[in-house]
Amino acid sequence: MENKKKKVSVLIPCFNEEENVGPMSAAIQNVFTVDLTQYDWELIFIDNDSKDRTREILREICAKDPHIKAIFNVKNFGQFNSPYHGILQTTGDCVISMVCDFQDPIELIPQYLQAWEEGYKIVIGIKSGSKENRIVRIARTIYYKMIKKFSTVEQIEHFTGSGLYDRSFIEVLRGLNDPTPFLRGIVGELGFRRKEIEYVQPKRRAGKTHNNFYSLYDAAMLSFTSYTKVSIRLATFLGLLMCFLGVGGVIAALIVRFAAGIDVGWWPVVIAMDLFSGILLTFMGLIGEYMATVTSKVMHRPLVVEEERINF
Repeated sequence: MENKKKKVSVLIPCFNEEENVGPMSAAIQNVFTVDLTQYDWELIFIDNDSKDRTREILREICAKDPHIKAIFNVKNFGQFNSPYHGILQTTGDCVISMVCDFQDPIELIPQYLQAWEEGYKIVIGIKSGSKENRIVRIARTIYYKMIKKFSTVEQIEHFTGSGLYDRSFIEVLRGLNDPTPFLRGIVGELGFRRKEIEYVQPKRRAGKTHNNFYSLYDAAMLSFTSYTKVSIRLATFLGLLMCFLGVGGVIAALIVRFAAGIDVGWWPVVIAMDLFSGILLTFMGLIGEYMATVTSKVMHRPLVVEEERINF
């Protein structure tokens, strides 16, 4: 009796990728029909409410090959929820998650699968270099170092989410019931034994990046508030320090005024109030970020709401 082929699911999140979904589907199809024929496969695109021709093109692609499937969200649910929801809809023995713009090289797929066959439940891509803006690269490196130093759990540097995840780990993700999942942190916190494969990240094949200051800030704050306590503790310690400095400043001003007879006016008080107010507002903002994260986690809202499924 012939052994049943293992099934590999490939998950591609997309948003306004009309120039890339066609070449991406063709590349994935070629990999499994030419180089990896020993596997059954499915390719799932999850579209986060694209405003260009992405959905039109995906319908055409799905009509030509039943291995290719699509999920259309009713609106844009963000850069974390949509891919996470897509991973949970896969049916393969393992899931490979990659971006649609070819910045996760297709050549990683055979390497991921080889490591999986060796027994690794998680195989992830680590950016050893990148052709992105050098300043952005430096900023990312500083961020990774900082979050790793302050985090209460393991954090993986230069890991964007691209990788292979065994079905056993997918079932762990399914049981989390987290409305604001941060996969990169979850892999480090709850993941099985893993293998890391280094690659140099190329530039986008076509189109414009959808990352902006807000999306990058959102990612940074989600990881920061989910896996660190440093800002809350720092706020406490700095608040105590400011109290001592304030009391000391008042005592010093009184000594200068009455013992030395020098009129210092109100400037020590004004400077102290400005400094204290700035620090207070900064940490109120950070604490607000924690509260926003906690609030979103206890609401139990769905990850996404689907509008349409194709080939499921």
